[in-house]
Amino acid sequence: MAKKEKEIMRKPDWLKIKLNTNKEYTGLKKMMRSRNLHTVCEEARCPNIHECWAERKTATFMILGDICTRGCRFCAVKTGRPTELDLLEPERVATSVEQMQLRHVVITAVARDDLNDGGAGVFAETVRAIRLKVPFCTIEVLPSDMKGDDESLTTLMDAKPDIFNHNIETVRRLTKRVRAIATYDRSLNLLKRVKELSPNTPTKSSIMVGLGETKEELMEAMDDLLKHNVDILTIGQYLKPTRKHLDVVRYYHPDEFAELKEIALAKGFRHCEAGPLVRSSYHADEQVNEAAKNKQKQHPEFK
Repeated sequence: MAKKEKEIMRKPDWLKIKLNTNKEYTGLKKMMRSRNLHTVCEEARCPNIHECWAERKTATFMILGDICTRGCRFCAVKTGRPTELDLLEPERVATSVEQMQLRHVVITAVARDDLNDGGAGVFAETVRAIRLKVPFCTIEVLPSDMKGDDESLTTLMDAKPDIFNHNIETVRRLTKRVRAIATYDRSLNLLKRVKELSPNTPTKSSIMVGLGETKEELMEAMDDLLKHNVDILTIGQYLKPTRKHLDVVRYYHPDEFAELKEIALAKGFRHCEAGPLVRSSYHADEQVNEAAKNKQKQHPEFK
């Protein structure tokens, strides 16, 4: 316990936050549990959850269960043998999006390497179900690499999400140590293939810092993403979720994040969010393309 307390005390001031568990938040959380739904916002204890749910009307749903077939060393999601597929989940997610009156929703999932399509079919059905119930809501998908299977990717893209997000997570040198099964080049090629299937769909990726990468390696990762036609980049601080996970090598200062954002935009990314508490879905509603934003404006119920 003493070691844990010492680790927490070492965190810099800019990483110390106070969660605002207001009535609106607790009500939404109760609704999630009643529908047997999971959100990354809760699972990852995201520091931005109250801003997103209450103010920005965005949320990130985690479909396909809460047990992942992979064991990435940065992630706190449970690893093991997944439960059976829940084919009614897309409808429950769509109903929740409608009840929460979300403007933007991110659909992510545990890796389901046990499924032939990696879960792409359920992803696609979830997108379609949300479109039917909440046509003004923009939809971002954040899948695993689906082992690079082109047919699975095509199944997902046929549902026409507004943004496709897939995270490389770290620089090339650290990928094998940080991620499980996923590879750096497979993730890049997946993002490139999305653009070939749907040239007008914005693509997005995220990098965690503080794992031992160098600035030069971060520049290389940015260049690699741009070479594979990625439009949007998010950069945030890695925080160790439990004692069993990778250690934080160092904490970046907010000024360093500001510099990284400036560099990313100068290099050619259309949008970049960078900061200590930035996560992959942070301010995701600002990153959709103009066509999707116009769709929102066409609905008088959108506020």
